[in-house]
Amino acid sequence: MSKPYVVGIDIGGTNTVFGIVDARGTVLASSSIKTQKHADINDYISELHEELTKLMVANDAEDKIAGIGIGAPNANYFTGIIADCVNLPWPTPIPLADLVYEKFGIPVAITNDANAAAIGEMTYGVARGMKDFIMITLGTGVGSGIVVNGQLVYGHDGFAGELGHVIVKRNNGRTCGCGRSGCLEAYASATGVARTAREFLDARANEPSALRALDIDSITSKDVYDAAIAGDKLAKDVFDFTGNILGEAFADFITFSSPEAIILFGGLAKSGDLLLKPLKESLDKNTISIFKGKVKILLSELKESDAAVLGASALGWEAKTAADINKK
Repeated sequence: MSKPYVVGIDIGGTNTVFGIVDARGTVLASSSIKTQKHADINDYISELHEELTKLMVANDAEDKIAGIGIGAPNANYFTGIIADCVNLPWPTPIPLADLVYEKFGIPVAITNDANAAAIGEMTYGVARGMKDFIMITLGTGVGSGIVVNGQLVYGHDGFAGELGHVIVKRNNGRTCGCGRSGCLEAYASATGVARTAREFLDARANEPSALRALDIDSITSKDVYDAAIAGDKLAKDVFDFTGNILGEAFADFITFSSPEAIILFGGLAKSGDLLLKPLKESLDKNTISIFKGKVKILLSELKESDAAVLGASALGWEAKTAADINKK
């Protein structure tokens, strides 16, 4: 292989993490810069170029990069553009793929962070060899990547697969960051778990709970997890509630794409049986008979510290195709 490496770049609201990755999914080296440091996107691209070039030179990889893959909020694989993103400091739309290509002279492909996670899992992780699966990221929000017949589903406009914004509560649902009410993200994300805990504490005012010793407005999903592990009933009920909603939603997801597996990634996925037991019970209860017992619930195999870079880098192997698409 004349160019044995790719670069993965994960652009988050706070930090941009990047690394050099080989075909086996080994991260040779990685580094980061602050996403919010520059008000001008061009200054940000310049710093990214400077720091990434240092990394490539230090690892004798400057002329050995086959492509650059980028995962970013609201990044569109078809157009190479970031659109309507409130978590980044620059006005949108941002022609990110073109800006990075012009700076580096290396083919570039971009997609949103959840799609990047799905591609990373299919290339390096537990989904290797799978042609049909759904990746669900349970973090601050709920992201998803849908793979059908070995291909990521982008839809006609590049924005398909926003399963976190499927409505799971039609009546009196919580307001979601997207502006709608009742979205899965408002219940099954880390922030959703914290909201559930606050609602339970208010509704069950006479029930003792370790969570009452905390500032109710500052409770996090980690606080709820710690309390549940310690045996706190109210905290356990929060996880039962969350798992039940996820199971109901997953049962619906299964009916339209019949995946081999649904793969979970992110902080909440580490909750173990606190979340997985009620999730699987709800899934089994709500799945129609033709699909019962056919879909595995799996945890990501990607090392968390490398997952963002690996997911983005996996896109780098097909960056030439995406670069051609962006020019049309």
